[in-house]
Amino acid sequence: MAKKKPQNNDNLMAQNRKARHDYTIEGTMEAGISLRGTEIKSIRERRVNLKDGFVRIRNHEAYLENVHISEYAEGNQFNHDPLRTRKLLLHKKEITRLLNDTKAKGITIVPLKLYIKNGFAKVLIGVAKGKHEYDKRETLKKRDQNRQIDRVLKHY
Repeated sequence: MAKKKPQNNDNLMAQNRKARHDYTIEGTMEAGISLRGTEIKSIRERRVNLKDGFVRIRNHEAYLENVHISEYAEGNQFNHDPLRTRKLLLHKKEITRLLNDTKAKGITIVPLKLYIKNGFAKVLIGVAKGKHEYDKRETLKKRDQNRQIDRVLKHY
């Protein structure tokens, strides 16, 4: 059996940490992104913000909206609009599955991570259900308790 390469985060360009706080992630999927020339250069410089992003499905095509990719510093007239809607590259079956998942109330699709894989920009999208305020407090409480347990067990 072949050994797996150790996982390093050198190729991780952006991460949406707020999504795991605000939503319960029910499933994930990897998708490619259709980009313009200066956008990939800005992504490689890690000038991306996924915080307010979401995925919308229109005409059986998935689009990444509200993701801010800053303008490339050395780009001139060929620069892109930072909040441009970008098409996601998914198979028809995957889009249909996402469409069926989002028909339920309170379900949305959010970008979780943006990374480079084999030279191509990929986004990890998650089917998410919104949390209530009391669920968020419960999650924070559990995380604090686990930290305290780890701190105590570390000394033994």
